Amino acid sequence: MSIARQSRRTFLRTGSALAASGMFVPYTYTARAEEAEKPKSKNDRFGIGAIGMHNRGTYITKAAADFGDVVAVADVDRQVAEKAKAQFGGKADLYEDYRKLLERKDVDIVMIGSPDHWHTAMAINACRAGKDVFCEKPLTLTVAEGRPLVNVVKETKAVFQVGTWRRSEEHFRLACEMVRQGRLGKLQRITCILGPTPQGGPFENKPVPPHLNWDMWLGQAPLVDYCPERCHKLFRWWQEYSGGQMTDWGAHHLDIAQWVADRDRSGPVKIDGKGEFPNIENGYNQPINYGATLTYDDGLEIVVLDHGRSGLLIEGTKGRIFVNRGGVSGAPAEQLADDPLPMDQYKVYPHDNPDHPPGSGNQATKAHMANFIDCVKTRNMPISDVESQHRTVTMCHLANISMRVGRPIQWDAVKEQCIGDDDANGMLSRPQRAGYENPA
Repeated sequence: MSIARQSRRTFLRTGSALAASGMFVPYTYTARAEEAEKPKSKNDRFGIGAIGMHNRGTYITKAAADFGDVVAVADVDRQVAEKAKAQFGGKADLYEDYRKLLERKDVDIVMIGSPDHWHTAMAINACRAGKDVFCEKPLTLTVAEGRPLVNVVKETKAVFQVGTWRRSEEHFRLACEMVRQGRLGKLQRITCILGPTPQGGPFENKPVPPHLNWDMWLGQAPLVDYCPERCHKLFRWWQEYSGGQMTDWGAHHLDIAQWVADRDRSGPVKIDGKGEFPNIENGYNQPINYGATLTYDDGLEIVVLDHGRSGLLIEGTKGRIFVNRGGVSGAPAEQLADDPLPMDQYKVYPHDNPDHPPGSGNQATKAHMANFIDCVKTRNMPISDVESQHRTVTMCHLANISMRVGRPIQWDAVKEQCIGDDDANGMLSRPQRAGYENPA
């Protein structure tokens, strides 16, 4: 039996029991994200350019619009762009090519909500155009895209926030503080429960809708006939454009796991991923029945499971807690009622604005955007900075690579190379279609 399967049984015994106990401990902050300080006059408001407006793109732009005016919208689907323009007051200029948006002097901050395979090119070009950037997760399509992007952010001194908003959610923040302040003792294992991968296909190819630039939508990915199930929010179930659940929910939960463990500037030394791959022509091709174990140099394990109650089970020598959007449970959390964490000893993020605390539920996204805006003003490092998110999505990509090569891989987090494995190293990058290569 694989390590991941053994860990799944352990979780079902322990994590479910914790969740069922109902012992979620509220930890209330003194202010809410919606009370965040907003620009007081027209001259204080940022000019917002929004790229990729289907689903998450519109969602994050709504959060940004509390702090500025949407002056430009870019999307390769004209219908999506026009709908977004109407949602934001009808005054924004529309572009099919996002690079035209980046040329505008009145665009100060850029929201990137495009499919994953476009994130890196758009982000690099936005930084080089002098913009500050909020980019949806996952940060990259491949491991190899990450380090050049990190370097560009550093070179341009852009404020760059990634949309892993669970860092701005009060329950995950509390769990992280509990570990950092020693309430669980020595950290031993973190189990991340993501969710199953949808299956589907074969799908029918159809004529390209007249309102969609399909060639540009595909970008760096291989040229294929148009298929509605490849496009818009269904793109993530295709390996050509995304990393499936491992980079979708994994970008959230594995990020919190690395943050909790204070490893978000390094990475594991061994990755053992297992999954089954559908063999359906013109159908979803991401792994199903998947799992992974990522082992660090001191023996810490981060385990990924594909089913169970979504959240993280965090285990240490002094106890364990379970955390998700609903709260934190377990004996160490119950003890906070009589022995709360000293607020003056918080260790997780040094640039907190006390007026913009972490949020709960849907307010966490607003808190995350408020943190970005605070950092645009102060030039501090945002809570989901580019280096930490490159390291997080690298974990996700490596788990997928291990599944595809069918064996564990050894990882050198300093050189960012697999050790003694040419096949795995060959999957750190992908061929890019001529005319759509990422900027160097």
